[in-house]
Amino acid sequence: MENTKITLVSNDVSEEVEASSPKDTFMSFIPLVLVFVVFYFLIIRPQSKKQKTQQALISSAKKGDKVIIAGGLIGKIVKEKEDNIIVVEISKGITVEALKSTIASIVTPTTSATTTKK
Repeated sequence: MENTKITLVSNDVSEEVEASSPKDTFMSFIPLVLVFVVFYFLIIRPQSKKQKTQQALISSAKKGDKVIIAGGLIGKIVKEKEDNIIVVEISKGITVEALKSTIASIVTPTTSATTTKK
């Protein structure tokens, strides 16, 4: 067998490194700022609005309101024990203590007796 010699030749390519201008540095931050703005309007802002609405709902709950608790129980508030504990009557004579923050919604009676004439 013959010895075959393979030589790899590399070319030294020299590049001049230029100092980046302030304009280039600013332009590189624009995509990051745009991503933050999109996250703010799609995630952060709606979540904070939802949280404020839920806090307003919880603070407006009072004795006598029919509520749905986060666990799915439906009942009427019969007593507020402390700042954040309520007593909910889920059936006649059956009461449950719950945190006020677990109120998912307040049920309002609606009149669905709408008739249309033909």
